Order: sequence, then structure tokens, then C-alpha cells
Amino acid sequence: MNFIFDIDGTLCFDGKTIDHTIIDALTTLREEGHHVIFASARPIRDLLPVLPATFRMYPLVGGNGCFTSQNGIITTTTFSADVLNALQHIIDTHKLTYLADGKWDYAYTGDVAHPIYKNIDKRSAKNVAISQLQHVCKLVLFQPSQQVLTALASLPVSITTYKNEQAIDISPLGINKVAGLKQLNIDNFIAFGNDSNDQCLFEHATYSVCVGDNDVQHYASVKIDKEDVANRILQLTSKPVTN
Repeated sequence: MNFIFDIDGTLCFDGKTIDHTIIDALTTLREEGHHVIFASARPIRDLLPVLPATFRMYPLVGGNGCFTSQNGIITTTTFSADVLNALQHIIDTHKLTYLADGKWDYAYTGDVAHPIYKNIDKRSAKNVAISQLQHVCKLVLFQPSQQVLTALASLPVSITTYKNEQAIDISPLGINKVAGLKQLNIDNFIAFGNDSNDQCLFEHATYSVCVGDNDVQHYASVKIDKEDVANRILQLTSKPVTN
């Protein structure tokens, strides 16, 4: 079976590490013949440092589907020039701060104390002007107003709202974690997640586990606390799953 795991708030709770009990459970999952795939809002650049070295060659979905990695080969989906120009106009008009992810480097103008900034792997990538990014794969806008949301509604983009971070995540139209999985030819799966960007996983999974109390739990088969993640993985390793 394919097992899909979100990272932040699902396996990683400090922005930097995954507890050894969860790593051991994931290792057991692999040893039992299951496939482990990680699917995160983080671009591949920021996803890799969180994973143990032995997990980094597993199939990966990053940037909510904008990035995929198979055997270490990264592919990307990017905004068209017209859409990017329209997004830049909204940023300029409303004086928004943002994180724009290129294929590896990034452009960040927000608060350096923000959790999203702290999760950027600054050792391997450069913070450059957005005009210096040859392509933009994903855009995070901080504290967007209702006027901004109304302006975005007319553009061919996909939007995910993160209430706890007062930010929205913008991807090319039709891009989400499930779309990323399809690029990796993965259809049948069990999913673990915790936030609104995992709703699509829960809706398409044969069985799904929501970690924590986010409203997205209503789309999952079951809700658990973060302390129960490793045990639930181990339970699913050997037991058949029924909804």
C-alpha cells in the first residue's frame, strides 16, 4: 500500500525534526513492503533537511504539488508569465509581503520571525528579488485582505488558506497534493495530514488520519493526537484497513 504523509503538524512538530519513534514506525512500514511518500507544503528544498538521509530518495511531493521528486530528480510546475504578472500587480497594489518559491531559490519580504521563514533552508538557497527568479512555482501572501482575495478570485490559480499563519498559499490552477501524486503515478493510498491543504488527500484516500483538531478532520476517517502518530502507523502496518 502507498502511505502518504504530510510533514509539519503531522510528523514534525518543531519545524526541524521528526521524533525517533515516528522514524522507527516509518522504517517498519517500509520493511513490511509498503511504500512511503511525503507530501508537504514545503518545497523540496525545505522538505529534505527535515527527513533522515535514508528517506530523502523516497518519492516526494512539495509545494502542495508544485514540486515532485522521484529518485532525487525534481520536476516543477510554474506560473505562466501572464498569471505571474497579475500576481505581482496585486502584490504591488496592496503592498503585500510574500514568499515566492522558484525552482530552488526564493524571494522573501515578510517578517523574519514568521514560522514559514524559519523553515526555509537558507544554507542551500538564496533570497533574491522576485524578478531574479526565472520561474515561480508557488507564492505565499501574508495577511491578505478581503480585497486581495476578491482580486485573486478572477485568476486561474489554486488557493489554500492557513488561518493559524494568517497567510494564503497560491499555486498554478489545478495543483494540489493529489495532483502531485498523480504525476508520480500514485492513485491508491492511505493518508496522514493535519491542515486544510490535506483535504484533497483525505477526500481521495482509501483511509485517512487527521492529526490534531483542525476542521479538516471532518474529511478524514479518524482523528488522533500527535502523541499517537507512531502507534497508528504501526497499527496500519499489519492490519487491513476498513472505513
